[in-house]
Amino acid sequence: MAIRIPPTLGLTRPGPSNAPKITFAAKDTDVLEWNGDLLAVGVTEKDVVKDDNNNFTNSLLKKLDAVLGGLLAEASSEEDFSGKSGQAIVLRVSGLSFKRVGLFGLGQSAYSAAAFVGLGEAIAAAAQASRAVSLAVALAFSADLSDESKPDIASSIAIGIVNGIFDDNRYRSNSKATVLQSVDVLGLGSGASTIKKLKYAQYVSSGIVFVRELVNSPANILTPGQLAAEVLNITRNYSDVLSARIFNEDEIIEMKMGSYLGVTAAATANPPKFIHLCYKPPSGCVSAKLGLVGKGITFDSGGYNLKTGANSNIETMKNDMGGAGAIFGAAKAIAEIKPLGVEIHFVVAACENMISATGMRPSDIVTAANGKTIEVNNTDAEGRLCLADALIYTCKLGVDKIIDLATLTGACIIALGPSVAGAFTPNEELASEVLSAAERSGEKLWRLPMEESYWDSMKSGVADMLNTGPSQGGAITAALFLKQFVDENVQWMHLDIAGPVWNTKKSIATGFGVSTLVEWVLKNAS
Repeated sequence: MAIRIPPTLGLTRPGPSNAPKITFAAKDTDVLEWNGDLLAVGVTEKDVVKDDNNNFTNSLLKKLDAVLGGLLAEASSEEDFSGKSGQAIVLRVSGLSFKRVGLFGLGQSAYSAAAFVGLGEAIAAAAQASRAVSLAVALAFSADLSDESKPDIASSIAIGIVNGIFDDNRYRSNSKATVLQSVDVLGLGSGASTIKKLKYAQYVSSGIVFVRELVNSPANILTPGQLAAEVLNITRNYSDVLSARIFNEDEIIEMKMGSYLGVTAAATANPPKFIHLCYKPPSGCVSAKLGLVGKGITFDSGGYNLKTGANSNIETMKNDMGGAGAIFGAAKAIAEIKPLGVEIHFVVAACENMISATGMRPSDIVTAANGKTIEVNNTDAEGRLCLADALIYTCKLGVDKIIDLATLTGACIIALGPSVAGAFTPNEELASEVLSAAERSGEKLWRLPMEESYWDSMKSGVADMLNTGPSQGGAITAALFLKQFVDENVQWMHLDIAGPVWNTKKSIATGFGVSTLVEWVLKNAS
């Protein structure tokens, strides 16, 4: 991601992107004949079972350990390696065509995309630690897999490797480049279908890395204007299928987006940017029109309902544009894949939520583009105000289906924890589509109810509605609020990604959402 900015707060300029440049290949090479730095073997608990002589019973491990003189079996026993998910053992070897060999646990069984993405991430960590330039991945149980499943498994592993190896070091004064250059996937087929899926994985991974760089960028770098500039940059790179329009504040006023303008217009030195990116296929007719709407708050102070205290997480609020990042990362991947038969509109009402003498106050009333009035009883529930006008705009484009993604509520994190996004929709068909796409991608979604009786708590004494309700069921009432701004004839889903957009342990962005969105778009393509 090339960010070009004038001198700004702190005089910080990001360095060059460290996006991995890895060549993936599908091969039927025997593991003993592979030549390179690290041979990584994924195993289940069943695969590492040994006989009475402490020898592996799995055919691949037995063959591998025979040339190692039993070293793998001995080391796995000494280190209590049983193939559980997250376990790994890596050995330096000599006299063979590879320098290191590792076993990586997948647990009792491994049939989900999430498991194979996780395997790729674990292998990437080992490759990074050993400074491996070349890597091979094999599965001890590949003979038991159907031919139909192998390309998808290879793709999931590849996405995990890229995500695991990527280190965003643009803001470090002394950083190391990623050294991994090639990955050979062994035993999962070498035909056209596997090769195609590995190429697909590279496109999706590129989108994920793009999102992570956007969300990792601090608010003194990634302003609404700079986010718009990044969108224009990818539009130039894929001008055969992408076009974009950026609306400035005067144009936003003309479109009567008072809900959005209430958040930003008078409270920040960085003006809002309303971003509309459009994908049109390179040829053929369009049979489906889709809308993807992302929350794009580049920094959220909370406004007059200021985020305070140890648990306010104000220091992470650069990630409040994670929904916008996800849809733009998906746009980048989709522009590479170029699916036919589908037109996609990516819409973001980008702004900051800051404090000013002229900023929005609790009890102010704002008017959305559809004429509905909203009493603001909490300025820290600003994302839904911006999304309201973005959803109205997107519906007017004539789309058939909309998914919005937003780091919307802490209530969703309380309900589902940090790794699972909440899915809300009144439409069963769309729910099935998106949840299936998430399962294929390895991202975790859980559908939550849209309990209509909770809407009573959002009624205002002076306006059409409040922007927040009671703390109980906060994720549900937020979804019910957004529903007020979606046309009834449009299928719509809201994804609350407040938890999984951010890795709290590492304090970095995850790129969550890209894989699911791309899978969903392809399902709707011809």
